Amino acid sequence: MSLLEVANVGKAFCTYKTEWHRMANWFVEQTPMTQKWVLRHISFSIKPGEAIGIVGENGAGKSTLLKIITGTLRATEGTVNVKGRISAILELGMGFNPERSGRNNARHTASLMGFNNKVIEQIMPDIEEFAEIGEYFNQPVRTYSSGMKMRVAFAVATALRPDILIVDEALSVGDSYFQHKSFQRIRKFRELGTTLLIVSHDRAAIQRLCDRAILLEKGQVIKDEKPEVVLDFYNALIAEKEKATVQTKTLGDNRVQTSSGTGEAKVVSTKLINQKGNEIEIANVGEDAILIVRARIYVDIPTLVLGYMIKGRLGQELYGTNTWYTEQALHDLKANQQIEYRIHFPMNFGPGSYSVSLALTGSETHIDVNYEWKDLALVFDVVNNDKTKFSGCVWNEPIIEITELTDN
Repeated sequence: MSLLEVANVGKAFCTYKTEWHRMANWFVEQTPMTQKWVLRHISFSIKPGEAIGIVGENGAGKSTLLKIITGTLRATEGTVNVKGRISAILELGMGFNPERSGRNNARHTASLMGFNNKVIEQIMPDIEEFAEIGEYFNQPVRTYSSGMKMRVAFAVATALRPDILIVDEALSVGDSYFQHKSFQRIRKFRELGTTLLIVSHDRAAIQRLCDRAILLEKGQVIKDEKPEVVLDFYNALIAEKEKATVQTKTLGDNRVQTSSGTGEAKVVSTKLINQKGNEIEIANVGEDAILIVRARIYVDIPTLVLGYMIKGRLGQELYGTNTWYTEQALHDLKANQQIEYRIHFPMNFGPGSYSVSLALTGSETHIDVNYEWKDLALVFDVVNNDKTKFSGCVWNEPIIEITELTDN
């Protein structure tokens, strides 16, 4: 059963000869002077308890789609069916009146969400406590910082657990403490069955919270898969402005590898070896290893930079750097040259499966000059054979001192 179903939704913004023609269009269809489609043929469904991330470049139609889902904007075509109560944070401040206090705005917003006065008075102490803005809660909103507005808006929207929670980038303006606090509440809601729909440019947030991700490009859905697959593809699209060289390939373990680039330089081999020089696929926690990457130059290029990123099983980025940062960029390379990189590092990771993404670029970032970007260039496992048992994805073994104190 779907809790939210979006079927062939499209949105066009039109201009008319006069305001009279615009008003007449409400009753009898008028031909607009211009018509710009910002969304077209959008279809997807969400099951109860699912968490969906929506990603895409600015102008892709993400915020417009959320406004249509929440009913604050009417679709030009298609339908949206919702079963359950939606709570949404679409714009910072949620339409707060700057002259009224945070308390009065919270009360007014809660009433617009459908809560009666009795419920509002019951939840108001929780809203005030969660927002943590002190005496400012009774001061005019015009005196608030953007972070304070977000605190009150989020506290109101999540005062009672909704069936569907929609968040559009609002948390990005908050301080680190409140972001952690907000994500903790979102995770708790998810455990209790709330469906989440979130728009964010924060890759880690999408991977941490979501079961699926939807990539919008020029108002259309171009990918709807696991977050790590969609985010890798999105990263490649950003690098390849012409989008002609982005390729995906399903590997033997059903993981999807995304690659892109001009091909002027390419990685020809990648392997991981231990200190004895033996190639390995499994390493012990803390073991010293060497990542060997060989690259070939196919045309003369002015600069070559190798970058690598180690990711966890779900695609979360754990550590990455490149030879631009380490001041080891190579210059004036000629066609047919081959380069070998040997990257020494300890396996200071927790037990689990990891992958390495590689990039050959012409500068600090692959967005400027991208010769080759390849996700899942190498996959390896880490096991704990001889270290003290621990949890997490980082091995950071401590020395714990314990002293028994006696009363004097």
